[in-house]
Amino acid sequence: QVQLVESGGGLVQPGGSLRLSCIVSGDTFGTYTWFRQPPAKEREFVAAWRRSGGYTYYADSVKGRFTISIDKAISAVYLQMNGLSPEDTAVYYCAAGRPILSNIRSTSAYGYWGRGTQVTVSS
Repeated sequence: QVQLVESGGGLVQPGGSLRLSCIVSGDTFGTYTWFRQPPAKEREFVAAWRRSGGYTYYADSVKGRFTISIDKAISAVYLQMNGLSPEDTAVYYCAAGRPILSNIRSTSAYGYWGRGTQVTVSS
């Protein structure tokens, strides 16, 4: 049984940092991705890591501030978030799957999801 469990969310002041973790069990996948869903908005792509080549991909809104990484030994996916702003407030979800490259930003390309962790950026 595949499980993805996120942790590390919380309340942080603007300009601060958080590190999200996602522990994956039950299978290994070609792509691990973070999405987020801001209040009253659609779920959106944040960052992805692909096993083939170890390439990473980022949404323009987080490029240069967020970093996705993998610890293969413990099947963990991390999202280091720096320079946080109120616009980053959202529930952050970890997803796993085997999408083709052109689909990695699409929520419909992933069959396995965590339950999410809340990130609130506020002073």
